Amino acid sequence: MIFRKPCTWIIIGFVLFNLCFIKKIKLSRLAVLLVLVIASPLLLEILLFWNNDSLREGLKSLEKSISLLFFPLFILGNYQRVQFNKLLQYYSYATTVIVLFFFIRFIVVYPELMDKYLNGIDLWEMGYSFSNSVGIHAPALNMHLAFVAIISMYFVFYAFRRKRNLVYKLFRILLFALSFFFVLFVNTRMALFNVIVGTIIIFLYEVIRNYDFKKVVLSLSFGVVILGGILFLFVKNNPYMQEKYSTVTFAFMDKVGKLDEIENPEAKVFNSFVTRVSIWKSAWELSLDHLPFGVGASDGKPELFNYYKQTNQHFLEKYQFPTHNQFLDFLLKFGVLGPLVVFLYIFTIGYLGYDLKNAIVISFFFLFFTSNLTDDFLLRFDGIAFSGFWFSVFGSFWLHVKATACKE
Repeated sequence: MIFRKPCTWIIIGFVLFNLCFIKKIKLSRLAVLLVLVIASPLLLEILLFWNNDSLREGLKSLEKSISLLFFPLFILGNYQRVQFNKLLQYYSYATTVIVLFFFIRFIVVYPELMDKYLNGIDLWEMGYSFSNSVGIHAPALNMHLAFVAIISMYFVFYAFRRKRNLVYKLFRILLFALSFFFVLFVNTRMALFNVIVGTIIIFLYEVIRNYDFKKVVLSLSFGVVILGGILFLFVKNNPYMQEKYSTVTFAFMDKVGKLDEIENPEAKVFNSFVTRVSIWKSAWELSLDHLPFGVGASDGKPELFNYYKQTNQHFLEKYQFPTHNQFLDFLLKFGVLGPLVVFLYIFTIGYLGYDLKNAIVISFFFLFFTSNLTDDFLLRFDGIAFSGFWFSVFGSFWLHVKATACKE
C-alpha cells in the first residue's frame, strides 16, 4: 500500500487471480449495495466524465480509482474466506518490518541527516526527508503508520485479554512501540492525534466492556505509561516538536488569503494552519463559481493553481498546493454531488464500525475522516487503494457477522 508501483502490480495480480475463480464470487443484495458505496467515487467520476477538458487526464484520474471497483467486487464476493484478525496481524507485521528496513537504510544512506537529527538541527525537515526517501508524501505515509500503530495497540490489549505467554506479550508491546516511534519520527500532527484517539477508542471498546474495574485501571495505567513514556522521550529530544505543535501551528491566523504579506512565508507558515485555511478559502470561492457540476476530475488542480495566480497569491501558486480537504476537492471537481459522495463513502465505514462495535473499524473511520479534513487522500492512489482495500475488508467482516447471526 505504501509504494505505488509494487501496489499496482499486486492489485493487477490480485484481479487476475480472482478472474480465474470468478464463478466463486457470490454477492447478496446487501453486498451489491456495499460494492456500489465503495465504488461511489469512481462511479461519480464516470457519471461526470463529460466535464473533463482533457480526455487523457480524465482517463488517468479514472485509472487511479479503478481499485475501488475491483476490491469490493472480489473481497465482498468472497467474504467467507476473509480472516479479519489474521489479515490485520499480517498487515501490521509486514508494514512495520518494511518501514524498519527503510529506516535502517535511511540511517546508512543519509548519515548527515541523522547527525543533524541527533544534534537537534533542522528537525522540521526530518520526517519529510525520510518520507521522500521512501517515495511517498509524509502525511500519506503517516496515515498508514498511524493505522498500523492502532492495530498494534489493539493486539497488545488482545494478548493480555487472551492471556498469552509473556514472550508474546512483550513482542506485541515492542511492535507497538516501534510503530508508534515511526509515527513520531515522520511527525505529522494529524497522525499523532489519530493514534492517541485510536488508543482511547480501543481502550473504551476492548477493555472497559471486557474487564472489571481493577483491571480497567491497570490497563489504563499500562497504556498511559507506554504512550506517555515514548512521547516524553521523543519530545524531550525533539524541541522542534514542542514548537510545531504550539506556536507554529496557529501562527499568523490574521493573514488568511494574504500569505505574501508575511516575510519569508516558506520558513514561517509552510506547515501552519493559516496556509491550509488560505487554500480552503480559494478552493471554496472557485467551487462556488463552477456549480452545479464543478470543473471536472482532470481540471481540479490546474484550475485551483490558476486561481492562485489570478488572485495574486504567489506563495500558493509557487508551491502549487492542492485543496488539502477531500470534501472541498470533490466540491471543486464534481460540484454539489462531490461532498455528498465523500460523506457517504467515509461515514459508511463509521456505520460498519458502530454496527460491529469494533474498535479497529471505528478507529479507521476516525483516522480517514480527520485525515481528509486536512488533506485529500481520495485524490492520491495510495489513499484510494488504502481506503478501498480496508473498506472492503471491513465490509466482508460485517457481511460475515450478519450471515452468522442469520444462521443462529
